[in-house]
Amino acid sequence: MSGPAAVAVPLFAAAMVVTVAIGVWSGRGRARSMSEWSVSGRGLGTVFVLLLMAGETYTSFSFLGAAGWSYRYGVPIFYLIAYLSTGQVAAYLVAPLIWSYCAKHKLVSIADIAEHRFRSRRLGVVVAVMCTVFLIPYVQLQIQGMGVVVHAMSYGAIDLKVAAVISFLVAEAFILTSGLRGSAWVSVLKDGLAVLAVVFLAVYVPWHYFDGPGELLDRLVTERPQWLTFPGSGGGTFGATWFVSTIVLNVATISIFPTTVAGYLSAANPTALRKNSILLPWYQLLLVIPVMIGFAALLVVPALSNPDLALFALVTDSLPPAVVAVIGIAGALSAIVPMSVFLIAIGTLWGRTILGGGLHGAAHADGERQRRWSQLAGLIVGIIALAGALYFPHVMVSLSLLSYEGVAQLLPAVLVGLYWRRLTATGVTAGLLVGAALVGVLHATGNDPFHGVNGGLIALTANLIVAMTVSLYLPGRKSNVVLPLSPAGMKGRDTEEGCAASL
Repeated sequence: MSGPAAVAVPLFAAAMVVTVAIGVWSGRGRARSMSEWSVSGRGLGTVFVLLLMAGETYTSFSFLGAAGWSYRYGVPIFYLIAYLSTGQVAAYLVAPLIWSYCAKHKLVSIADIAEHRFRSRRLGVVVAVMCTVFLIPYVQLQIQGMGVVVHAMSYGAIDLKVAAVISFLVAEAFILTSGLRGSAWVSVLKDGLAVLAVVFLAVYVPWHYFDGPGELLDRLVTERPQWLTFPGSGGGTFGATWFVSTIVLNVATISIFPTTVAGYLSAANPTALRKNSILLPWYQLLLVIPVMIGFAALLVVPALSNPDLALFALVTDSLPPAVVAVIGIAGALSAIVPMSVFLIAIGTLWGRTILGGGLHGAAHADGERQRRWSQLAGLIVGIIALAGALYFPHVMVSLSLLSYEGVAQLLPAVLVGLYWRRLTATGVTAGLLVGAALVGVLHATGNDPFHGVNGGLIALTANLIVAMTVSLYLPGRKSNVVLPLSPAGMKGRDTEEGCAASL
């Protein structure tokens, strides 16, 4: 190993050692309980909640996919910024209420919410299994994303598969010991480097390759105008109808996404979540930078075989190895942090709901034993995702297209039921089956989007209609536990005890 790689690789290795050290150190002296491992004992303040949840949304996709999508399709990529920011409006109202419900009943996952609300462990297990199926592809994508980033930043010296194994080992090292708290602490390093990297690139790329951002935009308008209007350059798939329907679906889903809920439940109080909902949209604006770099790469290197390398094609072409290494480390950590949160969420679902006997088991089982089950499940799932990345890289990537639409079908079980007293487990299960089946059929037949509308939104609409109809005409057991609909009902209740008392 010589040349640029001799500089980049040692810096990357040192960063990985520091990452593991930070993650492991963060768990020292903490209680070895299920709550501490899965949701940091509900003790994180505003800053850590912000960094943790920003780390979940600012993933390796931000360095690869955002630039790659703008390179390949153009303006449709702005759906990413639109839903991540708009979703915080819903989160401002929903997140404190979910926190309050879960704090009172000592719930740690969306499977817990479904099981407790509908008094049905079977429904909790169904939710846990569905979440696992739709989250594993995200874990694999982060592993593969880190492989691409590290391979690029090392100038090809580190093989894709070796990088995948490194990401798995680093993430498992601190989540097995520190759980979600370790992910939050590593997010401090990751977010610091990520912000530094994208702000630097925002200034450097336009002035290095052009005479500033003005010329970049002028050339884009003149030479690639189709990239700036819907449906972009993707052959009509991602039109304005798709754009709007996808934002609506994702805004409705983001607040009940398993890893998002884990972030909610890690907060010390609802005030931290409200502040996070106000601050996080500003953070999402940084995603404009990799989008613009993708546009720049379109003009500088217009014939890339892999659009996902648009950002790193410019970085490795023009920057010294030490700077490339720092940007690569930021990209690698942007894969490791969300991957660790996904593994913790899946581990919690299995260790608590499936292997730990659900809420009944939680009431009688030793918390440390449930934590060990969760750690084992997280390790096994990580191995499965790693094997998929190494041997079947395209199978799970294809399944990932279904992930967000699939999780969206859990909305009645996790959130709607908390507001509507008459919704029943039978209705939710029927709606869930219809919605999941419809998502699969639309994808399998090539009808997603359907007449321009996101297939997941169509499936969710059918899901809600079936769930409500069955609940009205085939009433079953109903819960008396319903969240207050008015935010005014939360005034003065920003402690766990106060909020729980309102429920």
